[in-house]
Amino acid sequence: MNCKFKTINILTFTLISFQCMAEWSGDITFQNRYFINDPLAQNLEQHNNYLSVYSEVEYYSNLNSDNKSITFTPFIRLDQYDNERSHGDIRELFYEQVFESWELRLGISKVYWGVTESQHLVDVINQTDNVENTDGEDKLGQPMIKASFEKDWGLVDLFILPYFRERTFQGPEGRPRAFPVVDTRQSSYESSDEEQHIDYALRWFQYIGDLELGLSYFYGTSREPLFLLGNRNNIQVLTPYYPQMQQASIDAQLTTEEWLWKFEAIIRDWQNIDTNTAQLVDENFFAMTGGFEYTFVGIYESSSDLGLVMEYLYDDRGIDATALFQNDIMAGLRLAVNDADSSEALLGIIYDLDNQERLISLEASKRFAENLTGSLEIRGFNNIHRLSRLKSIEEDDFIQIDIAYYF
Repeated sequence: MNCKFKTINILTFTLISFQCMAEWSGDITFQNRYFINDPLAQNLEQHNNYLSVYSEVEYYSNLNSDNKSITFTPFIRLDQYDNERSHGDIRELFYEQVFESWELRLGISKVYWGVTESQHLVDVINQTDNVENTDGEDKLGQPMIKASFEKDWGLVDLFILPYFRERTFQGPEGRPRAFPVVDTRQSSYESSDEEQHIDYALRWFQYIGDLELGLSYFYGTSREPLFLLGNRNNIQVLTPYYPQMQQASIDAQLTTEEWLWKFEAIIRDWQNIDTNTAQLVDENFFAMTGGFEYTFVGIYESSSDLGLVMEYLYDDRGIDATALFQNDIMAGLRLAVNDADSSEALLGIIYDLDNQERLISLEASKRFAENLTGSLEIRGFNNIHRLSRLKSIEEDDFIQIDIAYYF
């Protein structure tokens, strides 16, 4: 990459401009999401079929330097019916510089922590972009100052997070969504600083032989909101409330030949809603996810690998947990064909040991041409308990097809 810099002096100001050969990459994707069942609340104009188009691109420049760079990753989606799902975001826009013994990142970025498949307890830096999918994998860009120090005894990341991003939620016409609808215009906070509260995080990570070990601490505004009953235009709604929290966590992954052993656990101190009094009370809880993935390499003397995934999900709050899973087992199969078209699939089932609820998920993808990829996603909700947090989306089983063009 070649960049030409030009300095222009105007009175007492020095303006620095530069012209670079831009390196862009990304995709534009057409998506069709079909809901098998009629909506639970048909009077709210929900639909069975939703078309949308979205694009995420990346611009990268090394600024004609070996130790400096800029990354810019915008995202936009246009949805056929749901105005809240039609949205844009800056996933990343940061400057990064590598010094002799440490690295600095300034701007908007994404950070991922965690190792387990079924849920990501320790991943608390970025806010969930909930309108994108129900699995919590999509994240909003987070303003941050990140300093990384690599030592013989481990990698240390320090974070200052000066601005909070609220979680996105579907509008009245969106599916799947909460019932009543979530009204983000009435969001509230424990901190009087609201979105301006400065959060802090610290993470240590190290390879110890075949073990990958991470220890993390977070202090600031919870990315997971609580929901209070509210009213808008004489219609009952849910209003998000964001408490302050402290969270200590551990994540570990051990690789032994065909086995991957995975574990995540958190201890969190925050506020929660007392189910008896409907009042906010202080709460401290423990949650964990742990399991394994075993890979059968070269099944039936082919180039394909088949992985067996099993995990246990636990939350010591039981039925009072704000998370969906508190005593559940996840079982899955991961197929990697290892062909030139990068064909792969993952089938997973989460089974609630208390009330026998079942969540079913299938994800598959394949490249059909040099720049064209197709993917299939199926989500199913079965035997949902009448008091479950999933009750509002029990009729929202869907089949989703994405066709992506990469450039």
